[in-house]
Amino acid sequence: MDDAGWIPLFPLKTVLFPGGVLPLRVFETRYVDMVRACMKSNAPFGVVAIRSGAEVGAAAAPHAVGTLAHIIDWDMADLGVLLLNTRGGERFRILDTRTLPNQLIEARTEAVPEGASPVAVQADGSDALSVCANVLRVVIDDLLQRVGADADDGFISPFPEPHRLDDAGWVANRWSEMLPIPLDERQQLLELPDPATRLQKVAQYLQENGVI
Repeated sequence: MDDAGWIPLFPLKTVLFPGGVLPLRVFETRYVDMVRACMKSNAPFGVVAIRSGAEVGAAAAPHAVGTLAHIIDWDMADLGVLLLNTRGGERFRILDTRTLPNQLIEARTEAVPEGASPVAVQADGSDALSVCANVLRVVIDDLLQRVGADADDGFISPFPEPHRLDDAGWVANRWSEMLPIPLDERQQLLELPDPATRLQKVAQYLQENGVI
């Protein structure tokens, strides 16, 4: 069997965005083995939102677009349970899948580049996109202030540095992770090809809900 060009998938009931932080508690044998193989080869795995099925048991059907997850660090607090800190990398689109006997899904993929574009700022500061960045800065500062010296060694910030508040994609991705919306809508945000369009969708939601 030719393994070139195939990556292992981790179907979850969540959406990982580029630059995002995703802590994982891995205990199923197939995924523990997958993670160990990825760490051995210093390779990422693919995180995909579940279209139908469950996180455990038989292989779930994934959405067509996911994000590479890079392992930043790991721990094994209990025997057979891996605690991972992963970071979202490049988006990908699934071209083909295969299911192994242990129900691990592998996929052939193509990259979906996440372009970067600056947040437009009007002279009067009223532009909705710039407001999204400004409010996000307040959210980040508030979190860091509340955590402060009380943060223990296990604290993982959902806002990894550097904070690229002048990048429409980075700002849109962080808001997309936080919005209280259904999984399918979050997946739709991930699949938007243009980060500026994603941020416009976020700005519309925030305006409609009185956040900005």
